[in-house]
Amino acid sequence: MEDAGVLIDYRHAATPEDFDAHLCIVGAGPAGIAIARHYLDTAVRVCLLVGGGMAGDAETQDLYAGDSIGNPDLDPAASRLRAFGGSTNAWGGGCIPLSRMDLAARDWVPHSGWPISYAELEPHYARARDLLAIDEHDFEAGGFRSAPARRPPRFEGDRLVNRNFVLSPVFFGQTYRAELERAPNIQVVLHANVLELLSDARGEHVHAARIGSLQGKRGQVRAHRYVLACGGIENARLLLLSNSSVPHGLGNGQDLVGRYFMDHPRGRLGTLHARAVSPLTRPYDRSGGKGPTPVFPELCLSEDAMRTHRMLSGRVRPVAVEGQVPRGIRAARRLRSALRKPRPDEGGSLEGQMSQALRFGGGHEVQSPPRENLARLALQLAPGVGDLARGVFNRLTDRPIVPPDHVDVVGYFEQAPNPDSRVRLGEELDPLGQRRVCVDWRLTPLDWHTYRTATRLFGEDLARACGGSFQADPWLHEEHAPQLQGTAHHMGTTRMSDHPADGVVDRDLRVHGIDNLHIAGSSVFPTGGWAFPTFTLVALSMRLAEHLRDCLFLL
Repeated sequence: MEDAGVLIDYRHAATPEDFDAHLCIVGAGPAGIAIARHYLDTAVRVCLLVGGGMAGDAETQDLYAGDSIGNPDLDPAASRLRAFGGSTNAWGGGCIPLSRMDLAARDWVPHSGWPISYAELEPHYARARDLLAIDEHDFEAGGFRSAPARRPPRFEGDRLVNRNFVLSPVFFGQTYRAELERAPNIQVVLHANVLELLSDARGEHVHAARIGSLQGKRGQVRAHRYVLACGGIENARLLLLSNSSVPHGLGNGQDLVGRYFMDHPRGRLGTLHARAVSPLTRPYDRSGGKGPTPVFPELCLSEDAMRTHRMLSGRVRPVAVEGQVPRGIRAARRLRSALRKPRPDEGGSLEGQMSQALRFGGGHEVQSPPRENLARLALQLAPGVGDLARGVFNRLTDRPIVPPDHVDVVGYFEQAPNPDSRVRLGEELDPLGQRRVCVDWRLTPLDWHTYRTATRLFGEDLARACGGSFQADPWLHEEHAPQLQGTAHHMGTTRMSDHPADGVVDRDLRVHGIDNLHIAGSSVFPTGGWAFPTFTLVALSMRLAEHLRDCLFLL
């Protein structure tokens, strides 16, 4: 057996083709790393397989490419990162727990309800705070108790509420690389792509994971237990590709693998005009946070509103859109842009491109040509000294540097579980010879009812709060989704259920009918609420690691 406790590159000729372990984890994003860390310096031998390297590269990323045939459109390769640390290399850091209502069965939401309660998940949320370096913040169902730096406005009635979330500073690949690399019982194998899980003739026991590199090396990982932790799309794809013994794919006896695909659809709902909008927008603009783990509010639909109007959950962010930028401010921004050194994730890196793609809308800064004359830019500041002085005063008094012209109201929503919204296998093959993914992302009448009703509720209450007027966008009256896009929060494709007829994994995240295969990540979510999923998927992964611990220590 090869030396453990190192990063192993499967592309190298000296690297063995095959590996043996007690536990094989497929995927090194937050779920896979959380599980692997649970066994640091124990007697459990862990093999952590990474489909890419330590950073993204175009050749590896292409393995995520696929087709999109649904409405809205979705690019599978543009929303997940195939590298150590996974998509947390480009994430925003938002953490918030689900609410009790998110986990409960709602009679107006078909296929809703988790097989576990908030009380069962709560202790694992508490432990997940440490992994995410946000343990200083107390939480409750649906949010954190810590106060944000700017107090959000209060709204009349009971339709809107503020929920606080925390920004984690943890990038999993950077933060936890060293300790995983040092651990004598953990092998991290880079560029080892799982091609198929090999099982017995009935598909009830996995005996090996067949792996390969883009350079042509092929081998196997033999383990006692396997965990798929490679995302809401790839978890389903790997089960469907594992069809040597069972033609329909592992865990797919009920034709549920890949179904119930969900994201958090987002789009601009309308515009708000008022004389003074800064008190309304500033608390939500993610500036002015305090410390390494700042707290910010999100403006959400209340549970009473969801029950009354029989709708899904959602939140909005009122985004101030600048009016005309004064000459001096414009020149100062160009000069700052010309002087600023690029960050490591900018330019050609996949991490930087993904971070930019996942932002809604663009910033206001003007990017300077790379060879713009700095002296000329400095001279252009002189006529705008008064503009600069006003801008500095505004910043010192916590006001926008440039007064807003209007407010864009951007909505982010829970998606209704829908068996016709699904991940399939396409006909095109990737460079490894595997069928690429085909995403058929679909919305339901309940989704559209939610967008329209929420737009009215948010619009009315926001306008009332600032004495302004709200105008809804016209697309909300149509039956297609050209203005909606995803948030890269892929969920539901291997949903959790107590009964095989209703889902793919049980309450312990074991695939129904397979004795040694588990799944971690947001693909197991039966519903997603509106909450950022990482905090919950890390908590579930830690719960799974604890469940597996006794089984593995008996080996």
